Amino acid sequence: MDQRAHFLTLATTDLDASRTFYIDGLGWSPLLDVPGEIVFFQIAHGLVLGLFDAQKFTEDLGQDGGPASVGGLTLSHNVDSPEAVDAVVSAAAKAGATVIKQPRRAAFGGYHGHFTDPSGVIWEVCHNPGFSIDADGTVRLAEL
Repeated sequence: MDQRAHFLTLATTDLDASRTFYIDGLGWSPLLDVPGEIVFFQIAHGLVLGLFDAQKFTEDLGQDGGPASVGGLTLSHNVDSPEAVDAVVSAAAKAGATVIKQPRRAAFGGYHGHFTDPSGVIWEVCHNPGFSIDADGTVRLAEL
């Protein structure tokens, strides 16, 4: 198997609230939107984020029981400056996010803050001076 992923699919407890948050609140454009089931967003070259209704997610896996939930996962969005971290976290809060960690200096030497979307997905907004992407898409992580 190649070392890559093309989809990140998250069980979403309130698909309508998540749709409103990402599309109306953050201004994202859906790649495909299937009301009552799933909404897809292209988030990088060849990478799609899927927000899947939690009960349909469980059924799609062929499992019985209540809706699945997301836990132990953080999605990170890297920006160019500490001021950009502040701006994105503020915009997310205005869109309905719950800020769980106000932006501050991070232990790794950068600057970050965290919020949750309507289904509890944790987002980190980060300025990491050791993070860069080469022209060919290779990610570089330098120790600070």
